[in-house]
Amino acid sequence: MFQSRLQRQVLACCLAVGALAGVSRGVDDNDPQDQWSIIHCGMLLAVPGKAPHSNVSIIVKNGRIVEVRSGFIGADALTEAGEANVGTIDLRDSFVMPGLIDCHTHITGEYTADIRLRRVQETDADSAINGVVYARRTLEAGFTTIRNVGSSGDAAFALRDAINAGVVVGPRILVAGESISPTGGHSDSTLGYRADLFDTPGPMQGIADGPAACRQAVRAQVKRGADVIKLTATGGVLSATAAGTEQQFFDDELRAIVETAHLLGRKVAAHAHGTKGINAALRAGVDSIEHGTFLDDESISLFNDTGAFLVPTILAGKTVTEHAKEVGYYPAAVAEKAKAVGPMIQGAFAKAVRGGVRIAFGTDSGVSEHGRNAQEFALMVEAGMGEMQAIIAATINAAELLGLSDEIGTIEPGKAADIIAVATNPLTDITALQHVRFVMRHGVAYKQP
Repeated sequence: MFQSRLQRQVLACCLAVGALAGVSRGVDDNDPQDQWSIIHCGMLLAVPGKAPHSNVSIIVKNGRIVEVRSGFIGADALTEAGEANVGTIDLRDSFVMPGLIDCHTHITGEYTADIRLRRVQETDADSAINGVVYARRTLEAGFTTIRNVGSSGDAAFALRDAINAGVVVGPRILVAGESISPTGGHSDSTLGYRADLFDTPGPMQGIADGPAACRQAVRAQVKRGADVIKLTATGGVLSATAAGTEQQFFDDELRAIVETAHLLGRKVAAHAHGTKGINAALRAGVDSIEHGTFLDDESISLFNDTGAFLVPTILAGKTVTEHAKEVGYYPAAVAEKAKAVGPMIQGAFAKAVRGGVRIAFGTDSGVSEHGRNAQEFALMVEAGMGEMQAIIAATINAAELLGLSDEIGTIEPGKAADIIAVATNPLTDITALQHVRFVMRHGVAYKQP
């Protein structure tokens, strides 16, 4: 039965209180005074793409950046001005930068060899509990914002709402709800199971055939609370079918999904591996292509003409390639697709970078382990992208794709105080981002040296 947003919040709060009792809220609900922090930064990359600066202070008030000032100012500079509750955070031996953004996650689960069995054993409550664990792990890895592009049930919505309410620790989450898919398509969760185990899925579960049903499926996800719409323009690797990885929606269905989503103020992320599916989705006006495995020269031209982003998910490609070598880890149809698709994603990304395609960072975490998201950076650099450009992809570009450029992506006055720090300079060694030592989200420090 459909649950209201209030019901989802209650579910998440009940689960979270048991799992994370005593979470620090950062601000005392009984204290009406403003909360100030001064962060001393040995090196600060405030705006990726511009040169970092040494020995600076970030002033934060009530979760927002007030000022970035040269030198290490003392708390007395604010207390003498009449401000109270001023805390100082010492990151003088660290490289400080904006919180990272992952545009492609599945935060309420992780793929394992027994996942098909777990899908008939576990409930939405299990997904909610898993989400609480994975959300904290992701935040502590330095990712202060994620986009969750596809999940069943209400768990992801409940997790998002509980984090927003301050009950659960985790990143800011934009939730897609169910991916829009044709019957038997990549996101049809009944694939490969006995017909009597599940009810026939429909638009509320994201399954739609024909333009009218596609419009209904988009509206259903928005009704459920979706922040973004995800569609499966092509087949996928992990669906239990030998239907391949090419186009699965007809062009008029793709247009119906995109037009409806944009009409309702939602951006559209398109899962797409095959060339025809990538190009059809781009012509339909999607805002991002996820994976883009077999993109070609026409794809690059369409990316550049439309301004759509590529979200590469190289880490997912590497992960499925390795698991496909394990006998029995995947069903036979999945293993064959993993062997064909996984090794190609990094090369497609390199081609896109050379072609000037706009890149937004994304990992497909859930296929890989949550908390390992930053491994994607090394794979991007290995493919030929510069360290600064990789960081831009996970900050400025990702914020633009999510429609949050005014809120996150840089450390500038007025923006949310989403700030991380690492021990060494990632502009000379990108793997430094795999070892985040400080995490602040909206002014609350969740991880410190």
